Amino acid sequence: MTEDAIFQGCLRNQAAAQRELYHRYSPKMLAVCYRFAHNREDAEDMLQEGFIKIFSQIHTFQNKGAFEGWIRRIIVHTCINSLKKNKRFSESVDILHASSVQVREESVPSVVQAKQIVECIRILPIGYRTVLNLYAIEGYSHKEISGMLDIEESTSRSQYTRARQMLEDILIRKNILQKPREKLKWLAAIR
Repeated sequence: MTEDAIFQGCLRNQAAAQRELYHRYSPKMLAVCYRFAHNREDAEDMLQEGFIKIFSQIHTFQNKGAFEGWIRRIIVHTCINSLKKNKRFSESVDILHASSVQVREESVPSVVQAKQIVECIRILPIGYRTVLNLYAIEGYSHKEISGMLDIEESTSRSQYTRARQMLEDILIRKNILQKPREKLKWLAAIR
C-alpha cells in the first residue's frame, strides 16, 4: 500500500489503512516516545495517545512536507503534553552536580552503538532529557522549546548545556566515552 493510499484510506476511516499506517510508523514513533518516557509502559501510552490524535487530525495534513514528519511532530507534542499533564517535567534536578561537570569536547568512539547513548540519555533527569531530545535530536530551536514547555528561552539553553555536560559525565563513568578530547560528534550517533 502506498503512502498516498494509506493517507486516503485513513481520511475515509478505513480500518485497513489505519492498521497499515500504525504498523508502518509505530516502531519509529515508539523510539521517539521511549526517549521522552520514564519507562516502556509510559512510552506505549504516549504512542497510543499520539496515534489517536493522528487518526483524528489526519484531515489537517496538507501535503506540505513529509507525512512522516507530520506524524513525528504530533507524537513529540503528545509526549510533551503527557509529561506536562503528569507533572513529570518539573521533577527535581541535581543542579549542583550538573554545574560541577566540566565542559569537554563532544566525542565518542565510533564503535559505540546509538542504543547505548539513548540508554544513557534516559538516565538524565526528565527536564534535561526533554530539552536535549527536543533540541539535539528533534531539531527544535530554544525559542520553540520554551513555547512548548512554558519555560524561558534561557532556561532551555541552560538545561541543554547541563544535559550535555551530565550526559558526557555518564558516558565517561560507563566507559562508553574513552577519549573526551577526540573530535567526533557523539550526538550525531543517536539521530
